[in-house]
Amino acid sequence: MTQPSSPDKAEARNSNRPVHKFGGSSLADATGLQRVADIISNEGQTDALVVVSASGKTTNRLIELLNLFDSGDSAAATTLEGIYSYQQGLITSTLPEVEAERLQAALDVDINTIAHVLESQRLDDYQRNFIQAFGEQWSARLLSALLSSQGVTSSPLDAREFLRVSGSPVQVDDATSRQLLVNLFSARSNQVLVVTGFIAGDDQGRTRLLGRNGSDFSATLLALLAGSSHTTIWSDVPGVFSADPRRVSEAQLLSRLSLAEAAELARLGSSVLHNRTLGPVAESGQQLMLRSSYHPSDGHTRILRHDPRDPGARIVTSVDDAVLIEMSISDRYHERVNALTEWLTRRELAPLACKRRPERKLWQIAYTPEQAQQVFSLLRDHQTAGGFEDLQQREGFSLVALVGKGVTVQPEQCLHFYHALNEQPLEFIQPAVNGLSLVGVVRKMVLEPLLLRLHNSLFSRPKRIGLILFGRGNIGQAWLKLYQAQQANLEQQLNVQLTLFGAFNSQGGLLSSQGLTVEQLLHDFQPEPVQWPNWLEDIAEHGFDQLIALDFTASESLVAHYPALVAQRIHLIAANKLAGAAAQDFYLPLKQSLVEHDVQFLSNATVGAGLPVQSSIKQLQHSGEQVRAISGIFSGTLSWLFQHFDGSQPFSELVLQAWQQGLTEPDPREDLNGQDVQRKLVILAREADFDLDPAQVKVQNLVPDSLLALDKEAFFDRLSELDATMADQLATADEVDGVLRHVARFDGITGKAEVGLEVVSRDHAFAHVRPGDNIYAIETTHYRQNPLIIQGPGAGREVTAGAMQADLWQLLASL
Repeated sequence: MTQPSSPDKAEARNSNRPVHKFGGSSLADATGLQRVADIISNEGQTDALVVVSASGKTTNRLIELLNLFDSGDSAAATTLEGIYSYQQGLITSTLPEVEAERLQAALDVDINTIAHVLESQRLDDYQRNFIQAFGEQWSARLLSALLSSQGVTSSPLDAREFLRVSGSPVQVDDATSRQLLVNLFSARSNQVLVVTGFIAGDDQGRTRLLGRNGSDFSATLLALLAGSSHTTIWSDVPGVFSADPRRVSEAQLLSRLSLAEAAELARLGSSVLHNRTLGPVAESGQQLMLRSSYHPSDGHTRILRHDPRDPGARIVTSVDDAVLIEMSISDRYHERVNALTEWLTRRELAPLACKRRPERKLWQIAYTPEQAQQVFSLLRDHQTAGGFEDLQQREGFSLVALVGKGVTVQPEQCLHFYHALNEQPLEFIQPAVNGLSLVGVVRKMVLEPLLLRLHNSLFSRPKRIGLILFGRGNIGQAWLKLYQAQQANLEQQLNVQLTLFGAFNSQGGLLSSQGLTVEQLLHDFQPEPVQWPNWLEDIAEHGFDQLIALDFTASESLVAHYPALVAQRIHLIAANKLAGAAAQDFYLPLKQSLVEHDVQFLSNATVGAGLPVQSSIKQLQHSGEQVRAISGIFSGTLSWLFQHFDGSQPFSELVLQAWQQGLTEPDPREDLNGQDVQRKLVILAREADFDLDPAQVKVQNLVPDSLLALDKEAFFDRLSELDATMADQLATADEVDGVLRHVARFDGITGKAEVGLEVVSRDHAFAHVRPGDNIYAIETTHYRQNPLIIQGPGAGREVTAGAMQADLWQLLASL
């Protein structure tokens, strides 16, 4: 494609209007049209670009009309009447009467135009294109009218007004098309434009077609020209499955698929993705998503630009009807095969599969029946120039393939594939040069048993998961004992194979692909010196399906390396609060990197230990609740202190007692300064989808300035300096018959966040917490007067280790 000038390109990119594409089945009746209108309205994108196909089977009916006319069949008139009746029924059943009358009049004009063109002369290709283009025009006009009738500012846009193409197959003039589109945008800003798919125009004003299924190509091409960041293709399925779910009931929806894998799947004839559709995606920065217009909440498939971390097949696909085209090449065999492959590829007719048989001077290439007809015709005219002879077609074949990065070098998967196909009437197997597919061509047969066998052999084997442990302190050791007791149950229920691949502490670490034992890590850990990022580079070829890092530390330096772990596509489970509560300039790029690398970060152990605080927030959100406020007593230490601080003994004595019982940090100032509670409040606010920076939280430090810079021994010597201020605070509470509590609060409406001492009434939920317990109050749309309360032990090695184990279970289940 030609490159436009920089100003035009920048101006189009700045529009950033999202693109949505709806296929003919989504627009086939009034119910479907209303469903599409609801989706557009719910997306709330007032400047969206909506690409549409012809409703239902309209394009097929128009082609049928043209073929009947060419043959002189009188049934052409009946077919045109049927097309008219269908479109008329769509209009009257979809629109209010006034709008319907306007579109009815326009339809009458179009039908008369078609009849006039048919009657006037013998049709050339451009006139046939002109007639086929009406299906998309009718869809665009009808959907736009429906949106307008429901208060959405909208207008139809004929793609021939901006999309300029030439040549055969058509090539897009990017520069001209983009400039025409910029001009149209300036005249039609702040409205939904419903754009015709499938059609374009040349510089002579003639209608050109983008090929069957060209509307998907129209959508990603429009996004490229408009500089759109997102394209969503809506159809009758939510995306790409691991196999055709109509044939393999165990097939799973793939939430993510690499662009390379998607392109290979499209090349092999997928009905969900089409080859040309992905070209503009590769050339631009747009994100492509596949969703179902029938059931928008059923999930989606997102097409990612990076390759999956784990090699191997992810999809079993097939083509029921395949045709083999064969030819003999007696002279310069390899040179001529390469030249013919390139010649076909330039015409967008690359084979689905091919087999070179130089010992027989034979080349076999496989196509769908529709492609085979066109290819055979082209090759027949190209025999002399192509240097081959004995051209023939053989029908009655099927094609089965595994698709996935590096599948051709996965011994286990290759072995399963070869064994399964060798038991069938096999013609040949071809590993793709790019390593993305294994393709087998067999005599036509019932494919379901073979597809099921292949799918089960690929997706029923346990996933090999490597675990990397950071920190062997109290919580880490408690988790190791819990893991040892739960490993067999995890592996059996979640179909995984777990290996303790590595362990690190402040002195260094160990890595073993054979696995470290729990006993070794608990009692005989002899770490070796480790340097970042060298050890990460050393494990690039680790051999596991996935790696998971478990952070039991409070290490700031380890959190600084989280982006490097994510870049290696290592999932994270953390009891370490420092990442989730980091400043926005670290947290937001980390969050974006997690999305880009398809990595999960679970941190339920950072707040409330084993209490289901973060998971409850997510569950409320999933049920439609909007979190409005979060508050509570987030520190077990401060909970214990203020439950006991009633004036019967000085506050300093309570602090000393708590320290002696191991209820505080080694330096109690780490509890009294409120920083730990601040981090927990930030984590919960972010979990509820608020952008809260730690600097925005007002924190009351219970340690006087005079004691902050002292060493720990000197602090304990002067601990009594806490007493006067705390006694005053307690007296203030007593005056209003209240109690003193250390409370964290975040108001999602105002954005106000505070941590410090509060006086609460004696009947308040925060007044009756067991010493050492945490309590969390979550206010939502429907939990306002009576917030959701979560209360229980918020600290302790066993419950925190249990929370880490629960996160591990959740992550493994999602894999």
